[in-house]
Amino acid sequence: MLKLWMVESDDAKRAAHALLEQKLSEYGVPRPEFDTLPGGKPILKDGALHFSLSHSGAFALCGLGKRPLGVDVERIKPRRPNLPRYALSEREFQWFTQRGSNWEDFYTLWTLKESYVKYTGSGLDRAARSIEVPLLSPGEEGQWNGLWFRAWGGTGWRAACCGEERPEAQLILE
Repeated sequence: MLKLWMVESDDAKRAAHALLEQKLSEYGVPRPEFDTLPGGKPILKDGALHFSLSHSGAFALCGLGKRPLGVDVERIKPRRPNLPRYALSEREFQWFTQRGSNWEDFYTLWTLKESYVKYTGSGLDRAARSIEVPLLSPGEEGQWNGLWFRAWGGTGWRAACCGEERPEAQLILE
């Protein structure tokens, strides 16, 4: 039961938290109590559900599941030209360049990496290029090192999730 919801808002951070509160209530957790793991990852104290939040620009993303997960959403915008070379592994960089070196593909890989580090709770505690993820396009899913990954995309954004459960194919836009 790994599900994701996304909204657009003028205050995406606030919207992500409101979305989490709404979805937890719908799943029978009206007054959630939170704690944090040693690396800083927020969790529900009762452990009945796991969640992950992300926001970027006007986009807010919330994921809920029965097992640990991580989600990420990014607004697509051009960055420093050398960023892909710095952030992607050799395998990922070759895939990126073979597809035309566009920012949409970079952000697909980046959201997959971010969803993975959010899953682990470690954050970017090492060089991004050392964190390898499956080579997915929006709408695709795959397993990598025993975890499920899925990528989504739309005009101006990319999103991904990583977790122990197979994610639902649909990203629900609210």
